Amino acid sequence: MASYQIQRWDQVPTANPDTHIPPKVEKIAKEVMAQYKMQVQSKTLITTKPDKGGAIWKLATDKGPRSLKLLHRLPSRSHFSIGAQDYLVKKGARVPALVRTKDNKLYVEAGGKAWIVTEWIEQLQPPSKIDLKGAEQLCYGLGEFHRKSKGYVPPAAAAKSSRLRRWPDYYEKLLTKIGWFQDVAKVYKNYAASNKLLSVTDTFANQARNSLERLRKSSYAKMVAKGEAHWGLVHQDYGWSNGQLGPGGLWVIDLDGVAYDLPIRDLRKLITSTMEDLGKWDLKWARGMINAYHKANPIDAETYEILMIDLSLPNEFYKHTKEIFHEPEVFLKTEAANMLTHVLECEKTKWSALKELQKDSKNFKSGKYGK
Repeated sequence: MASYQIQRWDQVPTANPDTHIPPKVEKIAKEVMAQYKMQVQSKTLITTKPDKGGAIWKLATDKGPRSLKLLHRLPSRSHFSIGAQDYLVKKGARVPALVRTKDNKLYVEAGGKAWIVTEWIEQLQPPSKIDLKGAEQLCYGLGEFHRKSKGYVPPAAAAKSSRLRRWPDYYEKLLTKIGWFQDVAKVYKNYAASNKLLSVTDTFANQARNSLERLRKSSYAKMVAKGEAHWGLVHQDYGWSNGQLGPGGLWVIDLDGVAYDLPIRDLRKLITSTMEDLGKWDLKWARGMINAYHKANPIDAETYEILMIDLSLPNEFYKHTKEIFHEPEVFLKTEAANMLTHVLECEKTKWSALKELQKDSKNFKSGKYGK
């Protein structure tokens, strides 16, 4: 079993792929649990990532409820997130505490993957999505998480994960791929959705081009020169499921994708996805979310400028339309028309909201990043 390497198992024929765990993985899980000072009374599968080779179980133990997690990334990458989680716990952040093994390690490496056991936080529940208070709680918790992640230095053996200096590349990639959307739509021009897509790509390309130009003229280069530890970590997948209300406030869970970056990227993603869920850009909600975050992790004027630039990108259009590359005909037949209708409906209110938010820049003090 020691030579068995865990791989994705979504291609294994099974009656229910969402609850299937390969027997060899189950055997390794048992061996991993034996390396902890606990008696496991029961093990319940919570979720799987069969397309990546990951899973989470809830354990009932003599030490109380715990979580067993098979991290799907390469161990060297997982060492970065494991170190970050331990650092955050020591800084007083509300993230699940790692349980150490019998030989005092933070993880077990088995089957070519890293495994962790953490305390299971009972009574977690997502903030309300139907009112602004829930969104503010989510943003305040995110700000706390970012503030307490500052100063993190990963273990020497960890593969450092950083997106801090990659913003211009990402903007350029987005702009390039919008051009590719046009190319694909022209190939499949007989579909009605293709014509609709072609009618808006120039507009979204111009938005991306303008955002890129604004980024180049901003304080971005001076800001990232401060280095990774200065800015701390982003969650990368933060939202209504990974920010949960529990004992003492909001808890941040599922940290295996954390990376160095300007923390405002997490807030931008949360705002744009929330506006999409609302079906429009609601100025009161957007402003309330920003202000709640600011209370927990103060935003300076330069960071606010970056947030405004990142919000101006055609983020939701890109996020949904890039599915066209997987199965163009299926996408254009089934999803594209409704997706474009929804995105364009949100566009009607986006720019007036951003114009008002831009006026708020006067409320933020300079971070004084120098020349």
